[in-house]
Amino acid sequence: MSKLYLVPDRKDMERMCALAAEYGCAFEYNDFYIAEVMDDMEKQEEIISGYRKYRNGCSQNDFAKDDFSENRFSQNLFSTDTMHGAFLDVTIHSDDPLIRDASMLRIRQSMEIAKRMGLKGVVFHTGRLAGFRAANYLRNWRDRNVAFFTEIAQQYPAQQIYMENMFDEAPDILAGLAEKMRDVENFGVCLDYAHAMLFGHSGREWIETLAPYIRHIHINDNDLQNDLHLAVGAGALDWQEFDDLIRQNRIEAPVLVEVNGYEAQRESLQYMKRHGIYPMEREREE
Repeated sequence: MSKLYLVPDRKDMERMCALAAEYGCAFEYNDFYIAEVMDDMEKQEEIISGYRKYRNGCSQNDFAKDDFSENRFSQNLFSTDTMHGAFLDVTIHSDDPLIRDASMLRIRQSMEIAKRMGLKGVVFHTGRLAGFRAANYLRNWRDRNVAFFTEIAQQYPAQQIYMENMFDEAPDILAGLAEKMRDVENFGVCLDYAHAMLFGHSGREWIETLAPYIRHIHINDNDLQNDLHLAVGAGALDWQEFDDLIRQNRIEAPVLVEVNGYEAQRESLQYMKRHGIYPMEREREE
């Protein structure tokens, strides 16, 4: 079974670790994309130290102090985990050099945090203007992303880079970027299925178009109109269709249950297990 991921809650880590252990989940950290954190090394270390106490189990006393070396912490504690990188106002394809440079700085800061923690990968957003499909704009977006993220992938070979659809109204543009970068081994698509279902295109179109490039998946539920991050099964999304399409297209990507808080996460995992929703195992037919 492919790996499941949860978003940890620093204020509720005892229960979070127990839930992660019960379902075999890794963590995807949502603490490091805010500017105030990216610009404050002391705050970063405070957050990392808090997670470090729990990451190899739920007890704060699992390791002696001298076990918290950067090397041990990188290799053993966070090596299966991921994080969400900078995305707010990040526009690396901008024609404005000040905006472009600031956006690239935020991406690099995200990658440095991931490298320092020894994380498996980092998720970024496409940053496209939703629905704006002028040929020059799309070509500029694609070419600048290809050039920049190819360079970033080479500079951080130990980290995977996942490009997530956000306000993308259809899968074709992201697929075009991924095709241009298909030889970059540590680059791939993060399919956010809940985002995809907000814009009227079918789940089949999204998954079949992006299938060759999907390396990470985000799921949560909504009303097909708003990005609500409801527990899986609590909204209007067709999860049986999602499961069928993922399995039919032989996608074997890890899945983040991107809902906040212990209760919504447990509800989501229970629903997925009860209904055999990927990556949970389906019950075998007699």
